[in-house]
This record gives sequence, C-alpha cells and structure tokens, in this order.
Amino acid sequence: MASTDSSFDIVSKVDLPELDNALNQARKEIDNRFDFKGTGSRIESTHETITLHSADECHLSGMIDVIEPRLTRREVPLKAISWGAVQPGPKGTVKREAKVLQGIDADQAREITKFIKGVDKKVNVAVQKDQVRVSSKKKDALQAVIKAVKEHDFGLPLQFTNYR
Repeated sequence: MASTDSSFDIVSKVDLPELDNALNQARKEIDNRFDFKGTGSRIESTHETITLHSADECHLSGMIDVIEPRLTRREVPLKAISWGAVQPGPKGTVKREAKVLQGIDADQAREITKFIKGVDKKVNVAVQKDQVRVSSKKKDALQAVIKAVKEHDFGLPLQFTNYR
C-alpha cells in the first residue's frame, strides 16, 4: 500500500455576503438613530473597501462603533478590516476608508512558511498564489502545525481548508 501525504491549506478570506449583511444592518441603524440625523452619515462599500462619510470625526467613530459589533456577530473577523486615516471630504465633511483584506500576500506567506519550518522541519510548505499549502506524511505533524499557527498572531485572520 502506497503512503500518501496529507495536506491542508492556510487561507485568509472574508465571507463577503456576511460582510454585506453586517454593513446593511449598520446602515439601517445609522439611518434610524437620532444622533446621526442631519449629519450626512453614510456607508459606501465594495468588496475591497468600506468608506464612511460624515459631518465630523466624532460621528465617524460612532459609525465604527455601530459597524464593528455587527461584523463580530456575523463572524467577519475585525483583523480583516484595515482602517485608514480620517481624510477631509467635500463641503467640510470627513471620510474614512477601510480595506477588506483578502488572501495572504507574499511577505506574510514567507513569514508563515518560516514559522511553520521552525515548528516542524519534516513538513513541506508551498506558497500557492494567496494561500499556503502544508503537507506531511504524518497527520500528527499537521495537527501540531495547525495548533502552533492558531496560537501565533500573524496580524490577519487565518482559516484552514482542504484538510486531506
């Protein structure tokens, strides 16, 4: 009987429908709340960015306070949202953009690869586009790698998929 390698992929993905649902819930609350009336507060979003517009920085931070619990409730990791600086907008308003982080970039993939090799030299690690594949003949080694990666903070939300 031939021995085959077991493997899994480390990915960083955001469930985009859940992100949209959370933002829609936040929009409804902001539209209905008395303290946001007349401030021009609104949320614009694409799958890559979230843009908040409001009359002042105080209302922007209030909008973030409305959005983040909804993201958490919808199981969208807050690490996947990278807030930028407050910028001036038209007619004295302000805006703030956030990037939705999807995938693992090359630098982070190298960091993850180096960390995994430090945990167990016998596992094979390969970077494939925006994910990292880890394989080994021993499933125990893979489970040890998963545990170690979960305990280490790489600054982005990681999921483990395609465990075979």
